[in-house]
Amino acid sequence: MNALYEWAAAWGVRPAALADLRARLCAGDAASPKVGRSEAAIQAAIRVEASAKGMRLWRNNVGASYDDHGNFLRYGLANESAGMNRVIKSGDLIGVQPVVVTQAHVGTTIGRFLSVEVKEATWRYSGTDREKAQLAWAALVESLGGRALIANREGVL
Repeated sequence: MNALYEWAAAWGVRPAALADLRARLCAGDAASPKVGRSEAAIQAAIRVEASAKGMRLWRNNVGASYDDHGNFLRYGLANESAGMNRVIKSGDLIGVQPVVVTQAHVGTTIGRFLSVEVKEATWRYSGTDREKAQLAWAALVESLGGRALIANREGVL
């Protein structure tokens, strides 16, 4: 049993709800892929799509290196330690989706946090540690009211 299923069991999340969450977050993997489409090409297409829909997405480079002075630096969201990076991996694209809300904020546009993990066209979820950590990030974002997805094609926003 992986950590996501353990968490779901601990919080009483029904298996059907967890399966629905996984299906929604991995929405892009069910479509028939365009063979030969690289992750970079799909990422560019998703950014164009987001912009056309009034959203903004920026590249979220995650990693660690030494600077010119020998200082060790970590960069990217949810990368505060090697331990954190093993269990949660933020999406390739981070941005804001404008949302017009009603009632208390009638007519006001608010920004909803948006995270997109981009995969090559032929990607399919296989349950690797990396994929589990990426899914953990997506589940966290969704649980806090943001929107997160894992996509291997454009047209999913």
